[in-house]
Amino acid sequence: MLDWTQLEQSCNNCTKCNLHKTRHHMVFGKGDINTNLMFIGEGPGEQEDLTGVPFVGKSGQLFDKILNAINISRDEIYIANIVKCRPPNNRNPLESEKKACLPYLRYQVQLIHPKIIVCLGRVAAQCIIDKNFKITKEHGIWVTRKGYHLIATYHPSALLRDPSKKRDAWEDFKKIKSKYIEVS
Repeated sequence: MLDWTQLEQSCNNCTKCNLHKTRHHMVFGKGDINTNLMFIGEGPGEQEDLTGVPFVGKSGQLFDKILNAINISRDEIYIANIVKCRPPNNRNPLESEKKACLPYLRYQVQLIHPKIIVCLGRVAAQCIIDKNFKITKEHGIWVTRKGYHLIATYHPSALLRDPSKKRDAWEDFKKIKSKYIEVS
């Protein structure tokens, strides 16, 4: 089994899909590797690609505001993505790209072993919870699998595009906070 440093080096050296050809930085993930609360998005955007840090653009700023509103610090969570390199023009990752990158994410989950995994958006939920997941119908519903409490909510970028979803996301984040208190 790889340790944390070896896993990150493997990701940095990865050429399993074409995304590595256009990346500025591989975006491995960031946060507390001993946390009970892990968030997973779909992939890095432009700002993330430029900095190598997940959720630092406008979506990340909104994400931070939501976390602050439920009194959770980014320092006490871990955040990663389905794919570690930015898809061109922020398109959804292709199946081949997700398939190439998912083993790295699974390894991260295995090393962190959080009690709660929050999928941010449809793409993450379809990779982790159910391939047929419908974010508008199934967000905010807990699923327990292999000892993990799984839930999906809207990706912060979706909330920026459609502010009418903010109320539903707020209810989801209140559930996440309650479960986090329960398992901690």
